[in-house]
Amino acid sequence: MTICAPEDAMAPARPHRAALTIAADGSYAARLARHDDAAGSWFPERWTLSGPEPYAVPLQGTQPEEPDSALLPLTDGRVLIARRVADRCAVSLLYPAGPGTGELLLGAVPAPELTLLPPAPGGTLCYALAHEARTTTLWLLHGGTDGPERVTRIPGRCTGGVWLDRSGRLLALDRELDGRTKTVVVDLERGGETGLLLQITDESNDRLLLADPDSGLLLVRSDAPGHDRLGWGVLGSSRPVRFPECLRPAEGTLTPFAMQPGQMLAPESCAVAFRREAANGTWLGIWRPSERQLRHYPAPEGWLAGAGLWTAGGELLLPYATEAEPCGVARMAVPLGPVEAVEPVEAVETVRSVGRVRLVAMPARLTDAPVRPVQPVQGPPSGPPSSTPSGAAAGSGGGIVLDAGDADNRSTASAQRQSAGAEPRHVPAHLGMCRPVPLQQAPQAAR
Repeated sequence: MTICAPEDAMAPARPHRAALTIAADGSYAARLARHDDAAGSWFPERWTLSGPEPYAVPLQGTQPEEPDSALLPLTDGRVLIARRVADRCAVSLLYPAGPGTGELLLGAVPAPELTLLPPAPGGTLCYALAHEARTTTLWLLHGGTDGPERVTRIPGRCTGGVWLDRSGRLLALDRELDGRTKTVVVDLERGGETGLLLQITDESNDRLLLADPDSGLLLVRSDAPGHDRLGWGVLGSSRPVRFPECLRPAEGTLTPFAMQPGQMLAPESCAVAFRREAANGTWLGIWRPSERQLRHYPAPEGWLAGAGLWTAGGELLLPYATEAEPCGVARMAVPLGPVEAVEPVEAVETVRSVGRVRLVAMPARLTDAPVRPVQPVQGPPSGPPSSTPSGAAAGSGGGIVLDAGDADNRSTASAQRQSAGAEPRHVPAHLGMCRPVPLQQAPQAAR
């Protein structure tokens, strides 16, 4: 699954260009690179990731690009570019043409700025948001019948963009309306019909950061616990959203960018990849709901922020660019199953009740699910991150290696689960994404 995080998960939403955007199938990527000239001008660059070694191809035009131009790679190797021209945005397709660059003009959108959404499943359709005074317009830039097409107008200001299914029908957007931000879903098969997807309380600001269509795992950010926290839930589940203590860093930032695909109806085993910025550097973080801890691994030098690809085989690809290697991809083998390991238990903090949850699945028609009460839940035990994160051993050549201490921690994890009386729950195979998926009861720390 490819995710390009457009913003810091622990900061207010704000416009930001991704350092690198990866195509829906992981075959290509695109970014704005800088010339070595004195002016430091910009030009589009396409990366090929499907071969044995990644390589970059410049897509330079007759004049340098503006730094606010937006790029989106397609699975056929072309790159969509949106440029601001006076009071509108011109949309074109760029592609290598011998020693130069070919360009196909798609048309113009009557908006001074466009926010490109993450690549749609399938890799051929491109969508964007255009903000107006009180509404947001969803545009289909490529894949329509005749140039850019207006899909729908949505009241309020929409940001984000998370795909909820593999067909590219359901798109989740964070909408700010009347001073509150809630996540809504747009049904593209029904002409842009919109309904509410996520609401924890009436007063809270609730945003959807990531979603995995296979497991149904959702990663959200909300101030329902009293301040901005990262939490998780399951699409269609009757369980409340949980806010793990291990996803609340004492310092620095924690930004999710990818989820592990292929974990069919197993949200607790689905891993999430984070970029951790701390005083002691940049780290790769791996977390699963069943582990209740954040594992740290050394990040490659020059890792492009917000970019990463998790393959179906369990390999995590991290694109990077340095002076010595301007186009590189670090590869990390991630176990497909959960790892039984816990960090030392220091304290258990109770997360206060968040009142009501509205976390709905997608029925035949988009309607709000009934509101149900939420019981107080306890956060998982987790101490502050150490100055040397676990798994910080570096392999030869600066590669990434897995934590060698997993086996030593299994007995501790097993004993704690037995003392807590936690039983793993089986998820029936017949449960679909439109029905509640039970969550495993989080084990409590032994006194």
